[in-house]
Amino acid sequence: MRDTPPRFDDLPNAIGVGYKPQHFSDLRADPGPVAWLEVHAENYMGDGGRPHAQLRALSQDFALSVHGVGLSIGGEGRLDPDHLARLKRLCDWAQPARFSEHLAWSTHGSEFLNDLLPLPYTAATLQTVTDHIDQVQNLLGRQMLLENPSSYLAFAESTMSETDFLAEVTARTGCGLLLDVNNVFISATNLGQSAQAYIDAFPTDKVGEIHVGGHDADEDSHGAPLLIDSHGREVADPVWALLAYTLQQTGPAPVLVEWDNDVPDWPTLRAEACRASEMLAA
Repeated sequence: MRDTPPRFDDLPNAIGVGYKPQHFSDLRADPGPVAWLEVHAENYMGDGGRPHAQLRALSQDFALSVHGVGLSIGGEGRLDPDHLARLKRLCDWAQPARFSEHLAWSTHGSEFLNDLLPLPYTAATLQTVTDHIDQVQNLLGRQMLLENPSSYLAFAESTMSETDFLAEVTARTGCGLLLDVNNVFISATNLGQSAQAYIDAFPTDKVGEIHVGGHDADEDSHGAPLLIDSHGREVADPVWALLAYTLQQTGPAPVLVEWDNDVPDWPTLRAEACRASEMLAA
């Protein structure tokens, strides 16, 4: 058995899914259109054991994308050096084709908040985010992708749009972007904006991955639609339509189907992957 997984230099322009251990045997026996897997970094920062053994086995056949949820790229304080060290150790071992994180913050002082919280788009935030991305990329020795958030409110103090902010981040740091189409649809609905206009303004030449996932529908206190980024159900038809529109702008790209909560059986998730594959082929 290899000490480290084989290295895939890039993700294929094909379908990936978020890996869940209950799907290990099914993935090996009947992957369908799935060519790559996303894993959450924080689930693999331990020392070996079954998680690493399964990942090593899967990496013989699937490219890997490591997706972080705990760096707090937008946090005001410094990045946690211990977390960074664990992340570097994981990436050095797993040799993923891609690493990504969220445009969000989740720390306050020494406290970690189990959420991905939004940011105002200002010059000060831009400096913080770019400094942190430079630190991560320099330490890991690899480019990272930054994911657009799902939003439930807008900040009055923002001085630029989200797409302009992301474009400036990529220009200053050389990072790539993870375009989450479900997040775009959620934010546009919640903020009363156009999802297609957002895609039109997005720096699609910097996109290294595209994500789709499920969301839940609710209402705010005024009776207006409120969408929640739950990742706990099938992809909604309007999100599939927005994916088709997005692929017209980006061309072929790696597309991930996310389903992190209330995880279904493999045939259900495989069917979602097949639908995404048909869209990519078209």
